[in-house]
Amino acid sequence: MIDDDSEEHVGIETSGRGEHIILAKRISGLNEPMSLGSNEYGCILVYSEDQVMASKMVIDYVSGLFNLEVSGLTIDRNNIWAIDWINNRQEQVLEDFYIFGNNKYDGTGDEAMDHALRNVRASKYFTFEMNVSDNYRFDGNLEPGNRLLIYAYGHWVTLDNLLSFDFIEITVRGSRLSIPDLYSFIRHWRAGGSPRLKFLRLEFDHQLDFEHFEDELEVVERDIAGEYRSRDDHFQNWRFDHGYCIQRNDGVKTVIDFGGGHFVMMNWSEIQLK
Repeated sequence: MIDDDSEEHVGIETSGRGEHIILAKRISGLNEPMSLGSNEYGCILVYSEDQVMASKMVIDYVSGLFNLEVSGLTIDRNNIWAIDWINNRQEQVLEDFYIFGNNKYDGTGDEAMDHALRNVRASKYFTFEMNVSDNYRFDGNLEPGNRLLIYAYGHWVTLDNLLSFDFIEITVRGSRLSIPDLYSFIRHWRAGGSPRLKFLRLEFDHQLDFEHFEDELEVVERDIAGEYRSRDDHFQNWRFDHGYCIQRNDGVKTVIDFGGGHFVMMNWSEIQLK
């Protein structure tokens, strides 16, 4: 399900190639009943003044027709209503969730982002590309999933957030975490925290000084070269030439790669060595 005010439409896509099979488009200024049409691709078009009503009608119609539940949700900040509506209409959790928008922050993203973080349930992907204020902080717990992507606007992610995230792969861009924060996370991981984590990638919005970073790592092996290969096509692989291997208390190993603008942790078992 895609609900986007900037495009003023809601759409149902196929699960394979992401092709639209039905669209609901908003028409303003018309006092006419909902109408049906089609475009050159054979996609059914539904026109209505009330986008929310049209969205719900389309979802109910398609899910009833094919006996399917909603598995994916893509929204902007103006369509947060869809989260609660889906949570209430079905027991099955989403597979994928994506929220975007507010690239030039206008003061309206914080409430929408907070509601999404607190209420979204998804089994596979959580993707956040929503800009929020510099002062925004999330003090709740995000539901567990497989993969978490926070694009471009990850300045809100705190150490406490990172410690509580329960995912297999995590990417945060625009991070403002500090060197002491990274040390704290490594100690947390060594003690058995974040047990499902296989890949963590932090890209910073400022340069960090890693000059003496390795001094506190308790390195098992250094100058490791290889590539982390994600088992998911949505995640990019990560190549490195000067990795540091550290070990958890239970014997599990991870490789750390870091530079002025990035910090990456990778599970040893997922690495292809050179």
